[in-house]
Amino acid sequence: MRKVFQEELTQVGDQLIEISRLVSEAIDKATTSLEIADVDMAQDVIAADARIDFLQNSLDERAIDILALQGPVASDLRMIVGSLRMSASLERMGDLARHIAQLARLRFPATVIPASLTGTFKQLAELDQLIADKLIELLETRDLEVARDILKANIAVDDLHLSVFKAIAAPEWAESPATTVDVALASRYFERFADHGVSVTRKVTYLVTGEWQPQSLGEG
Repeated sequence: MRKVFQEELTQVGDQLIEISRLVSEAIDKATTSLEIADVDMAQDVIAADARIDFLQNSLDERAIDILALQGPVASDLRMIVGSLRMSASLERMGDLARHIAQLARLRFPATVIPASLTGTFKQLAELDQLIADKLIELLETRDLEVARDILKANIAVDDLHLSVFKAIAAPEWAESPATTVDVALASRYFERFADHGVSVTRKVTYLVTGEWQPQSLGEG
């Protein structure tokens, strides 16, 4: 019976990794579609989000069954409850990648980001991609050095997000109201994507250390 239980826990962990891989692919394609106004790639991201949603629901159902039928305690209980919360954060990251792709599709054939901010958004895209890729590694290894890399990237995302809002509030900002709204939304999507990555990181850190340290983990 214990062997079956451990196999079920392993399957939950494997599903988290699978979802995180799909999230990484989604943010990669979404940011590319935003940068080059590729409507086909944007549509791929939007359509593929259903797979992330399906896997999250499947993981949650499996985790709830384990809670009901196996009665896990101590570290196993933390793993199951943590997995439920991590799956929700990963699903939300997939949604945010979809939102970025939807912006790209909405403004096609024009690009969403004005020339004055393309460098900033390129950095945001690179940092979100780093966070997504590092989450895969963190879920596979539970290496807290990887967790620290994610937290550093999140701080950089927060700084860039703030710089975007300073830019659109500056007297010299001359873009249209529609562009202003698009830029604000896009920046917020990137920032929230990183925040949900930090949320997953906090939970993995808790599983490893048994200590909850929300203030030290830099979540915005």
